[in-house]
Amino acid sequence: TVESVVEACEQSRERLGVEQIDLYQLHMPDVVKPFRFLGFGRPLDEVYWEGLAECYKRGLVKNVGVSNYGPTLVRRCQKALAKHDVPLASNQIAYSLIGRQNGAQETLDTCSKLGVKVLAYYPFAMGLLTGKYSSDSIQSSSVNVITSLTSTKKTSLEISDLKNYAQDLQPLLKAMETIAKRRKKSIAQISLNYIICKGAIPIPGSGSVAQLEDNIGAMGWRLTAAEIRLLENEADRSGLMFEGAGYKRTSEKFVGYGVEKWSLD
Repeated sequence: TVESVVEACEQSRERLGVEQIDLYQLHMPDVVKPFRFLGFGRPLDEVYWEGLAECYKRGLVKNVGVSNYGPTLVRRCQKALAKHDVPLASNQIAYSLIGRQNGAQETLDTCSKLGVKVLAYYPFAMGLLTGKYSSDSIQSSSVNVITSLTSTKKTSLEISDLKNYAQDLQPLLKAMETIAKRRKKSIAQISLNYIICKGAIPIPGSGSVAQLEDNIGAMGWRLTAAEIRLLENEADRSGLMFEGAGYKRTSEKFVGYGVEKWSLD
């Protein structure tokens, strides 16, 4: 219900210890329907939008947003919120140099036209675009890639999926390395700056101060149009389409009783 959204917001605000939440987002379209087989599967997206509007009007939040919405839902949500004079601030989707397919690029383009800011999660494609598995360490062999992957804290399922991606990653990484060396930047910074140049805000993780500082170094400069074309051409040539790894997927979620999926359409 609308009130349940408000109550959840109140609880989050209290846990955070703030008067207003800067950005309050829905996590995904309303696809969690455990009793769909009994006929109880009507989406309640509009109810949640009303709830977001109510949170905004009560001053509980400064901005409201959504996640994993394609162009159709973004337009519908923005229109519904506009009836209450509430702006739709953001749409958080998976987006990276090798994650522009399955509606991601179309969603970004639509959001840009509508004035909705895209927050890009998985900007490094779970580490594949950080240079951790660069051509220097790969040395034209998949063995070192597998060793590097298995030395991380990733699950066995994630490792298996990432191994498959890594096999075809070398040409793209070499192109990224060339640009990085010329600009005296890291490959990770190239990955983040690419997203910035496309008009989205990357939201990378940072496991250390060094990683945080490296992420910050992606700001304050821009790749050229020629560099962007080169990177996209190499990414397209690789045939890679990053959709997540293991149970961490870009268009589905394990919800206890099974897996629910959504699409950016």
